[in-house]
Amino acid sequence: MKIEVLGDECKKCRILYDNVLRAVAESGEQMEVVRTNDPEVLAVYGVHSLPGLAIDGTLQSSGKFLSVEQIRDLLEREPS
Repeated sequence: MKIEVLGDECKKCRILYDNVLRAVAESGEQMEVVRTNDPEVLAVYGVHSLPGLAIDGTLQSSGKFLSVEQIRDLLEREPS
């Protein structure tokens, strides 16, 4: 599973990235976590407000940071 945190160094972006790392660690699963602020990548996903979260190429959230629990729920819904 590939998780992309879409954002820069703003507070919300850092919180989302940290929460993703915690959710992944708690899951015990192997997942690739990447962080990008590449305008081309943001455009592909249609992100207009940071931060964004994409899982396996599908935008799951934009413009807010999610809690560890919310991220864990998203990860559990994704097929392995």
